[in-house]
Amino acid sequence: MNPPLDRAVASRVTEITALILVLALLVVVIVELPPEVFSAESKSFFFAIGAVGAWRYSWWLVQALRSVWYNRHLFPRLRAEADAAAEVSRPPELYVLCTSFRIDPEVNFRVYDALVRELVDYGVPTTLFASISDRTDVDVITHVMDDHGWPDNVEVRYMFQKGDGKRSAMAEVLRAISRRLPEPGALLVSMDGDIRLEPGTLKHSLSFFQADPDLGALTTNNSAIVTGGDATREWYDLRYAQRHLVMSSLSVSNRLLVLTGRYSAFRADLAMQPDFIDLVENDQVEHWRFGRFKFLSGDDKSTWYWLLKNGWRMRYIPDVYVSGFEELPDRRRFFASTTDLMRRWYGNMLRTSNRAIALGPRPMGMFAWWSLVDQRLSMWTTLIGPTVALLVTLFVRPSFIFAYLLWILFTRGIATLILAWQRGRYSLLWIPLIYYNQVWGAILKTYVSFRFNRQKWSRQGISAGEPDDPVAARRQRHMGHVLHGFAYGVLLFVLILTTGVLAPPDRMSLSIARDTGVTGSEAPENVNRWLSQVITTLPDGGTVRLPAGSFRVNEALLEPLKDPDAIRAERIDGANGSRSTTLALSPGVAERIEGPNGTAIEEMALCTPEASCALTLDQHRLTLVNVRLRVEADPIMEAVATAGP
Repeated sequence: MNPPLDRAVASRVTEITALILVLALLVVVIVELPPEVFSAESKSFFFAIGAVGAWRYSWWLVQALRSVWYNRHLFPRLRAEADAAAEVSRPPELYVLCTSFRIDPEVNFRVYDALVRELVDYGVPTTLFASISDRTDVDVITHVMDDHGWPDNVEVRYMFQKGDGKRSAMAEVLRAISRRLPEPGALLVSMDGDIRLEPGTLKHSLSFFQADPDLGALTTNNSAIVTGGDATREWYDLRYAQRHLVMSSLSVSNRLLVLTGRYSAFRADLAMQPDFIDLVENDQVEHWRFGRFKFLSGDDKSTWYWLLKNGWRMRYIPDVYVSGFEELPDRRRFFASTTDLMRRWYGNMLRTSNRAIALGPRPMGMFAWWSLVDQRLSMWTTLIGPTVALLVTLFVRPSFIFAYLLWILFTRGIATLILAWQRGRYSLLWIPLIYYNQVWGAILKTYVSFRFNRQKWSRQGISAGEPDDPVAARRQRHMGHVLHGFAYGVLLFVLILTTGVLAPPDRMSLSIARDTGVTGSEAPENVNRWLSQVITTLPDGGTVRLPAGSFRVNEALLEPLKDPDAIRAERIDGANGSRSTTLALSPGVAERIEGPNGTAIEEMALCTPEASCALTLDQHRLTLVNVRLRVEADPIMEAVATAGP
């Protein structure tokens, strides 16, 4: 089956505009990029986008390769087996559970029209349970059935929802189906009321159950018919492209990470199990901080967990599409609406993943199990790159931000090409949207992980999870803020130390601060050892910042700096305030310093941002700014050299 022709994508004008902006940004980044930023010795750069990036993208590459293997090699064989099985037999009966909540009548008609047409074409005795919220839904479905002449193989049953969420509605339908005692081999299709089945959906998806008796459930590819702007359209299509890659990869292991509520099919005898129905209706978790609370949404995670726990196979059918009528909760507010949706999705993921991880690799295989673990790790590792880039840009080299932008364009550009290869289309909007999904998504995941009891369903206007007592609810929220802040603070502290952006003061620097800041002594202090250590331990291109006061520098400074590869700093910056920084130089050091006019200094010199000085160290030049230089006489120099360290 080919992708639907009416799936929503960005306009050509938007794509051309995006191309111009990307090219302009690329030119600016390349022009402003410092040449040494990709040096192998640039530790902060390597850590920010090298080591962690290599780990994250190698895992993503493994997923991509497995996806290609599944779609190009494994699935064609599975498709042939399913088609052959469909020629021999079909399920004795089919049940369809379709839940709708305040769906627009026009969308409702298109959904049920496509569904009834599919049921007629499939030709199996079918009972359609329409879980609805309004009497107008009955009128729409009746109209559809009238148009199709009330097919003999389709029976319609209406069940009105309580309005407390999708879970109770699904459980009521499942109990109603169980009372009808489905025949052995019967199948159940569970779908949302805003999903349109494309022609051949049932025929090309349900046949996999006949071919594989160990298959417990399956789900299909998705496309979107979006009401909204170009960014919204591409955001949905990008998510479906990413979903396709991950679903295909997991199917190699005969497992999935979710059985999507938009459209999934189950063996009816499994869905009729009392514990299956109870889990759908009353899924809950016990937490040390939140106590016991029920899940509001995430029914597709509950059905998935039941099959995973009981060892049933799951499968993704990439060549079968269902189309969702998608619209943001508030189409005028892209950021707020996508944030609400992602927070709900990630909450469902986090509420279920811990217990799935606790099952261990045995019921699902090592790859699927590690994918669950990686979901927990990636929300923190994704934040390392932006955090380090921000630290290095603020405290070491402002131009580092251009290197990070180039990294984003390169890596996300490659990612979009791989996704486009599998999706069959490409959009330049995917580059910023991937970064948005990754970084803002990671921030939301960490936020939700400390507050996953708080649940809200924007479309239905219901929420749950917090205590009824407002004092207890505030206490839980405050504790979540504290734990979240502490966790990110630890990550930030580790990154600061690891990258060398900020280093703890050593004994000499504390001595300098004490002598100049506390005692107010103006006698020059010997800082050779401290200054040489800082010059050789800062991140590449770093700045040595000297406090106000007078400091003595002699030839002992030059000895540790003979190795040109050891020098990291590029600038020495003095105090810029009411008190100045003065360096008392020995004649040997003074010979290596160029004054503001480019000549050697003789007695005194003032180094300013407009007229800086430079300390020449073979292949390196250290720029001196906001510093007063004073050359000392030889007798003083000799006394210092004898008594100094």
